[in-house]
Amino acid sequence: MEKRTRWLVRLLVRAATLLLCALPWLHASGNLPLCQETDYYFEYTECDSTSSRWRVAIPHRQASCRGLPEPVRGTDCTFSCETGEFLEMSSQQCTACAAGSYSLGSGVRFDQWDSIPTGFSSLATYMEPEGAGDESLSCNNSSWTPQGTHLESNRDECTVSLVYAVHLMKQGSVSFDYQYVDNNVFFEFFIQNDQCQEMDQTADQKWIKLTSNGEWGTHTVNLKSGTNILYWRTTGILLGGKPVKPVLLKNIQIEGVAYTSECFPCRPGTFSKTPGSSSCDLCPRNTYSGKGASSCTPCPETKYSEEGWSECKDRPLCSDKDYFQIHTACDSSGKTQVLYRWVEPKVCVEDGVTGAVTLPPSGEKEDCPPCNPGFYTHSSSTCLPCPPGTYSNGTTECQVCPGGTEPSLAYEYKWWNVLPRNIKTSCFNVANSKCDDMNGWDVAGDHIRSGVGGSDNDYLILTLRVSGFKLPTSLAGVTAGEFGRITFIFETICSADCELYFMMDVNRKSTNVVESWEGTKSRRAYTHIMTKNASVSYTWAFQRTSKPSDVRRYVNDIVKIYSITVTNAIDGTASSCHACALVSQEGGSSCVPCPPGHFIDKDTKQCQECPPDTFLSGHHIYSQEACQPCGPGSRSNKEHTACFSDCSFSHTDQNRTLTYDLSALSAVGSIMNGPSFTSKGTKYYHQFNISLCGAEGRKVAVCTDNVTDLSTKDLRSESASLSNYVESFVCQSTIIPADGRGFRMALSSQSISLADTFLGATVDTALNGVNVRADLFPETSESVPDIHFFYRSPQVTSCCERGRTAVITLRCSLEKGERGDLTVSSKCPAGTCDGCAFYFLWESSSACPICTDADYHAIEGACKGGTQDTLYVWNEPKLCTEGVSLPEKSSAPCEAVPLWLKVGIGGGAFMAVLLISLTCYFWKKNKRLEYKYSRLVMSANKECELPAADSCALAEGEGEENEDDVVYSSTPSLLGKLKAIASKKQVEGENSESVQLKSSQAERWVWG
Repeated sequence: MEKRTRWLVRLLVRAATLLLCALPWLHASGNLPLCQETDYYFEYTECDSTSSRWRVAIPHRQASCRGLPEPVRGTDCTFSCETGEFLEMSSQQCTACAAGSYSLGSGVRFDQWDSIPTGFSSLATYMEPEGAGDESLSCNNSSWTPQGTHLESNRDECTVSLVYAVHLMKQGSVSFDYQYVDNNVFFEFFIQNDQCQEMDQTADQKWIKLTSNGEWGTHTVNLKSGTNILYWRTTGILLGGKPVKPVLLKNIQIEGVAYTSECFPCRPGTFSKTPGSSSCDLCPRNTYSGKGASSCTPCPETKYSEEGWSECKDRPLCSDKDYFQIHTACDSSGKTQVLYRWVEPKVCVEDGVTGAVTLPPSGEKEDCPPCNPGFYTHSSSTCLPCPPGTYSNGTTECQVCPGGTEPSLAYEYKWWNVLPRNIKTSCFNVANSKCDDMNGWDVAGDHIRSGVGGSDNDYLILTLRVSGFKLPTSLAGVTAGEFGRITFIFETICSADCELYFMMDVNRKSTNVVESWEGTKSRRAYTHIMTKNASVSYTWAFQRTSKPSDVRRYVNDIVKIYSITVTNAIDGTASSCHACALVSQEGGSSCVPCPPGHFIDKDTKQCQECPPDTFLSGHHIYSQEACQPCGPGSRSNKEHTACFSDCSFSHTDQNRTLTYDLSALSAVGSIMNGPSFTSKGTKYYHQFNISLCGAEGRKVAVCTDNVTDLSTKDLRSESASLSNYVESFVCQSTIIPADGRGFRMALSSQSISLADTFLGATVDTALNGVNVRADLFPETSESVPDIHFFYRSPQVTSCCERGRTAVITLRCSLEKGERGDLTVSSKCPAGTCDGCAFYFLWESSSACPICTDADYHAIEGACKGGTQDTLYVWNEPKLCTEGVSLPEKSSAPCEAVPLWLKVGIGGGAFMAVLLISLTCYFWKKNKRLEYKYSRLVMSANKECELPAADSCALAEGEGEENEDDVVYSSTPSLLGKLKAIASKKQVEGENSESVQLKSSQAERWVWG
């Protein structure tokens, strides 16, 4: 009661205030006419705390009339009408919408995009690093562009937001249709409140999933009551300068508004013929309508219109672009007819008009092409699949596979007289539906080709459905890495910006682009391997140009597919048989699966295990040649399905074996190079995740798209919900940092695999056609060789016709620690110079060999106090790790003078004494000879005559007796002595006879 009293008091105060303010106006309005219903409109006041409101009348023009209706209590704030109705404010009752209009009741829909509707705004920004100058001014012309039936985002690197604010009185939702085919564009949808705070949203609600070409997706998010500010934001990343494909947006519908006070008129080209409609229908072909139409008006005979047109156009003259050629089914005589048909719906004029072409005559017969492999001709007119267990090449009757063999199931389509039962064709256009009933592709004998379509920017779609895959019986027990593969041969002939997309949809979840080709491409083959046993749809979509136009300019731009082959198709047919394993060699024995890692012996037809360190190549397991040897430095897993490195390595060099333990490098390593910048300065990085050894052949490096958390947590659990992820030995993602473009978190895109197969590890610089470029990294100055790990990714791309390769070079560096440093070459900062061959350098102490006894040496100390110490030190420079440890310092007893030294000293002393003795003896002997010679000389020169001598020799004792008679006037020099000895020896040598000298007496001579 008290609360009601306070409310009445407030109401009286307000009424008194209004009365005082209105007195001057009331006096002046006495002469104004009474207000009519057309002079005012009704609105509700804001809801109060009790969810109540008032209905008040508001004049269109102030002071134009008098006698406005009094305010009355309005409906409840949460009140709303049903679809097809609106709230009639005068009676405050729900009323059905009139014909030619529609209503969503408590919602609002935007499906007319001739201009950006009221309430929407397009904001363009370019958030770039500081110091970029006025480059951001180039985004002033970027915006969401209305295209009649939809909105189109920008095609540049600017960040453009489409913003719409709505106030909901109750919980509601927003939904919209979109087309998002290019992962070079980041497309996000988020919601803010009136405080500019972002609402809580999951990653699935915020980041929009990719759609396939020509496919519209629908995104729905719940809204809270109150003010909701909706943002559709796109950001293009022009990597390589290729323009991005824009995001398309249409049919935005918001539920939860309190009421709709009026119905929306049908847009031109649509109509609603019954009252109470919740939507408008498109006008059929050859009719048109204006805004708010309840029916469509037929076009005159000389004009035409497509579905949903608001006006009719003059019919053009027929040309050779308005008809096409088809082949009929084979008749009983094996003939097919060539027929010409107008492109439907026919809009051109041909009869009696100058310059118009007419339809060429039809009916010319040609020989039917043979049946496709695995089919046989039935009654010369139709081709039927061979029964199970039989095979045919398409020209012969079906035959039963010989004993010991089984059919090779596959789809093999190389003749195109009729469309195979599991291939469908369609046509789709983003902006209209005029080609929806057309065939997107036409058969043409030895190929199938793109059809005419309704517009040059139509998507011409060809879809092949495969229910699943079935491995041959002999491989049924094998853990397969390949369940099947699709190979097709094609060519494109284009004069504009045509593009062919090859897409895949696994288990009907989402369609992803596998590869695409732009412009004219010569005849070539493309192969894609299926690594998962699941149902799959393969789709080819061809678009002549991405630019819409009502005039046909590129109708002669076509794509031809000559053959499509899918191996191991579960419901396929067989063109041949292959050998299988048998239970025994007895006749009639059935095929059995071989255990993993076994091949079929040629002689016994039974399973035998592959030799150690070999693997089975593909699905060919017949004969031991199917067991391929593993590369150097690798071994096979138990199933012999793959070769892997166990993170150990050995190398023999100069009779010494170097052993390596690389287990410290087994965990996934990452390197983020850069930064790099696009043409407009957007900063991005290339992140590489590397699994050096894998896990017994399994690839454990994971790269993901649309990652919002780049921490080291396990991404494998999240990958199922992400739009794209790859598992590999080496993979790459493009990272847009949060500070580079104003994102609230880092973004990841364009994840690709660089290494699906491990080839081997060796110190050689080449392996299986993969070479190491010596000029990319500086040469090592150490004597320990580098170890090269070689990988290959066989997946062919438009740029890499032989697939991608990767080489990881391990280099010994004790300073880097166990995990070391991963780097790329400064010459190729993106990790590659050509986009196909990738090179990495991993410097680590783990890349050094394990230490052995040959890596250290001993140093012996001096003998002190009868003890000698021995120290052990590493060879310098030390180039090994772990392994053996240095022995402890050792001590051993020793003598001050060793025995050998004693023997040496004794022997030396004896030899010294002997030499001295001999020297003295010969010196004395020489002195005697000198004396005798001098006596002889003195005797011979007496009075300058020499008497005849009886003998040259002196009698014994003669010299001694007269020794004192010899007088020396001076001591002879050493040189003189030597000369004398030499002369004496010469004389003795020349005179060999003995001469007797006679002398009567001794005389004294002085020898001067």
